[in-house]
Amino acid sequence: MIRVDQGSEFISRDLDLCAYANGVTLDFSRPGKPTDNAFIEAFNGRLRAECLSANLSMSLSDAREKLECWRGDYNTVRPHSAIGNKPPAALINHAGVTSPPS
Repeated sequence: MIRVDQGSEFISRDLDLCAYANGVTLDFSRPGKPTDNAFIEAFNGRLRAECLSANLSMSLSDAREKLECWRGDYNTVRPHSAIGNKPPAALINHAGVTSPPS
């Protein structure tokens, strides 16, 4: 299950078909209620501003490459204030298990 907002990029028929074909349920927040999931709203805003709107992709593979680059930076380099100004990757121990923020 993926929780998403009502943004135009999440209500497309193509996304719905892709999710269905892969056994993924799209769980939409209530229209006009972004506080239903403030974390996904904040993430979607960052993704939209820093990656989707900032890059022009010439093909699906080009878009995947740019998204992967942004994802890598977001998870391994960029500090997140909610977890003590560390990147999320810093929370993974040597056994590959995530630990709670300290």
